[in-house]
Amino acid sequence: MEKRILGLDPGLAILGFGAILCQTAETLAVPAASCTSLPIQPVLEPVRLLDFGVIQTPAHSELGSRLCTIYDDLHTLMEQCQPDLVAIEKLFFYRMSSTITVAQARGVLMLVLAQHNLPMIEFTPAQIKQALTGYGNADKYDVQLAVARELSLESIPKPDDAADALAVALTAWFHES
Repeated sequence: MEKRILGLDPGLAILGFGAILCQTAETLAVPAASCTSLPIQPVLEPVRLLDFGVIQTPAHSELGSRLCTIYDDLHTLMEQCQPDLVAIEKLFFYRMSSTITVAQARGVLMLVLAQHNLPMIEFTPAQIKQALTGYGNADKYDVQLAVARELSLESIPKPDDAADALAVALTAWFHES
């Protein structure tokens, strides 16, 4: 069975997204070859990249307009990706001024997910780092290298917000497995 997981890295200026397609253990099981002339099924990759990118809002636009852009673009993304599960990075407090605007964007994100009746799971930055590198205080580059390795990519996905969103999606897959 396949499962589409969409990872989101919330932000007001840049909201990262990354979609992966995961195979369950039952799907990956390949019957042993025997004397019966059953066709041998190809081994499926346990996880593969579907899409990644960012939703950006202009810095000098009014807040309401920026939130509307996020709302509209997220609806489009949900229709295009058709995820079975959405994973979100939990809000991390940097500076109070940016935390409030990120929280507002996150509220819009959660509204869109509710409108699409999508299940959601959240992970802290430390949980994501732990899942991908085995170390909860890993640096950003090590996490990005792990994303590229897990998805068999030749390079780290860019921009960073998209790579972060893929890390969230992979964490959800590890958590679900």
